[in-house]
Amino acid sequence: MSMPERVKPLLLPLAALLAFETWMRLAAVQSDSLAPPSAVALALAGALTDGSLLTATRDTLASAFAGLALGGAIGLMLGLALGLSHILDRLMEVTIEAVRPIPSVALLPIALIALGFGYRMEITIVSFACVWPVLIMTRSAVGGIEPRLIEVARVLRLTQLDRIRKIVIPAALPRIFLAFRLAAGIALIVAVTVEIAINPLGLGAGIMTAQQALRPDLMLAYLVWIGVTGFVLNTALMAAQTTLFGRAALIGDGA
Repeated sequence: MSMPERVKPLLLPLAALLAFETWMRLAAVQSDSLAPPSAVALALAGALTDGSLLTATRDTLASAFAGLALGGAIGLMLGLALGLSHILDRLMEVTIEAVRPIPSVALLPIALIALGFGYRMEITIVSFACVWPVLIMTRSAVGGIEPRLIEVARVLRLTQLDRIRKIVIPAALPRIFLAFRLAAGIALIVAVTVEIAINPLGLGAGIMTAQQALRPDLMLAYLVWIGVTGFVLNTALMAAQTTLFGRAALIGDGA
């Protein structure tokens, strides 16, 4: 991709920011919820300089990654079990479809009573949210494995554990990695949501503190930083997916 083609996607956002900056300055808009992009950039630089933004990012990512690891592991094990056993899949179908639509934030009152404020409560909520994309996509990936591979395993008289380790997981791995990539985005969203709603730490708490201090520039700076963090995380995971699986990564993405 040539340099002009790389710049083109940035033209519309830059033009919108310039127009918004001009409108805010010329109209002398005073607002408790809006701020000129230049003021947001200065607030972002200040929060990075004093370390508050980096500390909040560390807290949020610690909860998000821990929840992703725990929920992803549970979802992976359940997805493998359901994909390999049609009987178990049918038995669990109603239960899964009844529990899966429950919004993760709806569990906040229960988690708060049981675990209190802090990392444990947030990790629990994030884990619940991350279970489902990994479970559903793993079950689908295992169920879609070429039947001839399973026949080869039977001919070779592989044990169930060897069948999973040598055939099932390698064949389903590209889509399993895609499931974890999607779950990573969900983990970040849910972690910030929990912090905004109830947990006094991380990026979400920073947004609420800025809002209560009537600092719309800092509040929007936090929002911009969350977007940048999510973009960097997804870009890194996409690069890892392409490096590890090549064309199989494109197939996993539905390309």
